[in-house]
Amino acid sequence: MYKKYEQLKEIIASYESLVVAFSGGVDSTFLLKIAYDVLGDKAIGITASTPYIATWEIDDAICIAREIGAKHEIVQKPWIEAIRNNPKERCYLCKHALFSSLLDVAHQKGFSVVAEGSNVDDTKEHRPGRVALGELGIKTPLLDAGLTKEEIRALSNALGLSTWDKPSYACLLTRFPYDKHIDEKALRMVDHAEAYMIDQGYGNIRVRYVEGLARLEIPMEHSLHLINDKRLGDICSYLKSLGFSYVTLDLEGYRHASVMESLNVGV
Repeated sequence: MYKKYEQLKEIIASYESLVVAFSGGVDSTFLLKIAYDVLGDKAIGITASTPYIATWEIDDAICIAREIGAKHEIVQKPWIEAIRNNPKERCYLCKHALFSSLLDVAHQKGFSVVAEGSNVDDTKEHRPGRVALGELGIKTPLLDAGLTKEEIRALSNALGLSTWDKPSYACLLTRFPYDKHIDEKALRMVDHAEAYMIDQGYGNIRVRYVEGLARLEIPMEHSLHLINDKRLGDICSYLKSLGFSYVTLDLEGYRHASVMESLNVGV
C-alpha cells in the first residue's frame, strides 16, 4: 500500500500543475491532499455545483478543502439539458459536459492537467462516465497507482483526513427512475430528505423517489434500528412534510446496483 502511495506522489509530481475535480468524497479528498502536499499552490480543487448535486455535499467540499489548506473554487453549472429526462446514458453525458468545462477552467487559469479520483474498484463496476473521461484525456492518478478504495481509506486515516470513513454518495439523479422527466421540486425533496436523515444519524442513506413515494435504502444491519427508533414517527412526519405521499423502507437494504433495477422493472 505504501509503495503505491509513493508511486502516487511520483505521478502527481510529474504534472506541471493540476486541477482536481473535487467532490469532498473519500477519493477526491485524498487526491487533493496529496496534490497539495506535492504541488502546493500549483494544485487546486474545483467543485462543480449543479442542480442535481446535494447542497450539503457542496458545503462539505468547502469545509474539507479548508481543512486541507488547498486552493478551492466552486463553479456553478446549470442543467445539462440532455439529461433532463434521466436517460440511461446520463452519466456519460454529464461527465463529458462537466469535465469539458473543467478543461476550459484549467486552460483559463493556466493549469496543465485535470484529474479525478477513480480507483481500481471503480473499474469493476458499470461506470459509463469513465468512457467520457478517457475521451477527454482526464487523468486518474489513484487508478494509475493501483490504489483500491480500502487502501485509500486506510491512507486517508493515517493522514488524519476526516473523510476516511465517509460513505460514498452519488448525484441525486441516481435516486430517480431512468427515462423520466426530473421535476425540480422532487429533486429538492430528495435533497432535503437525505440531509435530514444524515442529521438523524443515518449517514449511509439513499432516498429513492418513486412516483411521490420515498423509498429509504440503508444498510440492512441498520434497518432494525430505524424501525425501533423512537423518533420514527417524527422522521416519517418530516419526510411527508417535504411532499412525499408515503415513506417506505426497502427491506433489501442499501445496494449500489439498485439504481440499475429501473432498467428492468421501469420504476
